[in-house]
Amino acid sequence: MGKENKNVLVDTSAWIEFFRDTPGTADTVSKIIENGRACICGVIYFELLQGIRTGEDPGRLIELLAALNFVETTADIWIKAGNISAALRKQGTTLPMSDLLIGATAIERGLSVLTYDEHFSSIPGLNLYRQ
Repeated sequence: MGKENKNVLVDTSAWIEFFRDTPGTADTVSKIIENGRACICGVIYFELLQGIRTGEDPGRLIELLAALNFVETTADIWIKAGNISAALRKQGTTLPMSDLLIGATAIERGLSVLTYDEHFSSIPGLNLYRQ
């Protein structure tokens, strides 16, 4: 646990840009997927599925996501997220629980995070993926 590896937890914000075919982001996410380095966790699954528009097929999305490396959210990760949240709140910073869980998952599993949400930079010890 905590060892650095080359896998990348692709955050919901990056997936949204990927599905919009945003120049640069789409290529980056595609390369991470093609290299077998893309990871997902339950929180990101949830956020993506809840955001599906009426009339879109969730089956296609689930099929794509099922091919990625799935990272379980263990008790250690929940504890880490709670500790990070408590420390940040003492400094006057409050982050959404979902982002704290994503950040804690990445830290505990030695993953970097590809995200476009600036508040991830508030999470101490989190390695943000740089293209």
